[in-house]
Amino acid sequence: MHHRIGFVVGAVSLSLAVVASPALAAPTFGATVPEKAGQNSARVSLRASTPLPQQPPPSRPLLAVAHRGASGYAPENTLAAIDEAHRLGARTVEVDVQLTSDDHLVLMHDTSLDRTTDVAEVFPGRAPYEVADFTLAEIRRLDAGSFFGDEFEGEPVPLLAEALDRLHVLDMNLLLEVKEPELYPGIEHQIAVELARRPHWLVPNTPGESHRLVVQSFDWESVELSKGLLPSVPHALLGRVPQDRIDEFDWAHMINPNHTTIDAGYVDSVHAAGLEIMPYTINDPEVMARVLDMGVDGFITDLPDVGQRVIDEFLGARAPEAARAHGREPVSH
Repeated sequence: MHHRIGFVVGAVSLSLAVVASPALAAPTFGATVPEKAGQNSARVSLRASTPLPQQPPPSRPLLAVAHRGASGYAPENTLAAIDEAHRLGARTVEVDVQLTSDDHLVLMHDTSLDRTTDVAEVFPGRAPYEVADFTLAEIRRLDAGSFFGDEFEGEPVPLLAEALDRLHVLDMNLLLEVKEPELYPGIEHQIAVELARRPHWLVPNTPGESHRLVVQSFDWESVELSKGLLPSVPHALLGRVPQDRIDEFDWAHMINPNHTTIDAGYVDSVHAAGLEIMPYTINDPEVMARVLDMGVDGFITDLPDVGQRVIDEFLGARAPEAARAHGREPVSH
């Protein structure tokens, strides 16, 4: 298996130029996008420009990515869920991002606030409670923890900036999903600016380590636009790319489909194109073991501790086989 990643020299210095612009002018490090959410953004084609330099790094560790934080143990997309993922030993967290009505990036999976917050109690009569219809100040009044358990009462909806800072402090990596970008024209630019304020996130980890940051979405045009804005950052296509179209997405780094839609042949095709694959969302240990047998690079789970245990068992079972393949007998204890 080999992997593909693009590196752009000077991405951090260019990102700082974006931060310096008080009007949040379109970043100069990849593509031009509208300066203000609300315009239809012209989609950028990376294939029309000079191809990004590619470099196949060594194999990376298998990952059990903590879905929406450790959402099996704490309220999803909150700082509490990120903290719990860290406590359980997760290296990478997945979160979802959307825009408030006054253009603040917040963590939220559903486009409506009513499943995971007390919005119907705080703002009766404002149904359907869409994220895009509320200001940040209004969303800050909501309780995003009690739906999961009384011990999380008062847990707020966090800003993306707060999640980025917490993950940095905890030395964790991020799989960032842009949720329903068609509802938020210009959100890719907003995310690029937020990341540019924190250059740590634009510097790739050492080859052979887990990715510091991957941006992904089910909207593949949005992913391509984001890749043009953030060329030093790996990007992933959520969902199953048809097998005969995988080669069209040579600018991407990963394809992350539903685990029910793949088999070993599909995994081989993704790897043959130089991409990685981490299916979602798997909580059954038997299914985790099954996709690992297919050769995936990891998977997304609400239970990162269970996922890591299955990975450790998988690697432990493969160690004797690998030793024999290299002409060595496993050591007996």
